[in-house]
Amino acid sequence: MGPMPNTDRTAAWSLVVPLKPLALAKSRLAAATGDALRPGLALAFAQDTVAAALACPAVRDVAVVTDDPLAAAELTALGARIVPDALSAGLNAALAYGARSVRDLNPSAAVAALNADLPALRPGELQRVLEFATAFPRAFLADAAGIGTTLLSAAPGMELNPAFGGPSRLRHSATGAAEILLDGVESVRRDVDTGDDLRAAAALGLGPYTALRYAPLAGT
Repeated sequence: MGPMPNTDRTAAWSLVVPLKPLALAKSRLAAATGDALRPGLALAFAQDTVAAALACPAVRDVAVVTDDPLAAAELTALGARIVPDALSAGLNAALAYGARSVRDLNPSAAVAALNADLPALRPGELQRVLEFATAFPRAFLADAAGIGTTLLSAAPGMELNPAFGGPSRLRHSATGAAEILLDGVESVRRDVDTGDDLRAAAALGLGPYTALRYAPLAGT
């Protein structure tokens, strides 16, 4: 199901993907999907994100920072490594902790934080973004709205210094990270918080896990 995993584990990038407990994730989506479907969609978004990331030739491994046992089991089955969210101190703390855990295993790793809600993610588009990012000590990709961030990278030896949440495009730029300006990488920019976001992702082409759970909603 979905993209075939990339078997070249000598690739350059280690990705850190943060995921809230599914019972709390994607609260703004409930207005469009109903609260009962929301946790399953949040898991499906993460499954499609991780599967596509692991199929990208530039990606060596994916570490998911989460305390959710179901998500941990499902994402481990895809090939991700689970990092328990020991700090429980919010998104940016989780990302910094995940980046440290990656470099505890591989001190020379290039690390990128990637949102867990990219259900239309395409490995080839992620490849282009990461290739662009290699030219900079730190770089970021703005979300489809042009306000937030979906990816933040740090070259070997550089701290990730994440500032996600709200108008993070401006914050990441203010910290000196270079903005990744590429056309044709919409799937890496299309995160999902609302029903409109989900419909926009569906227009790009959902991954198989999200497509299965979205099908009952497609006609509504």
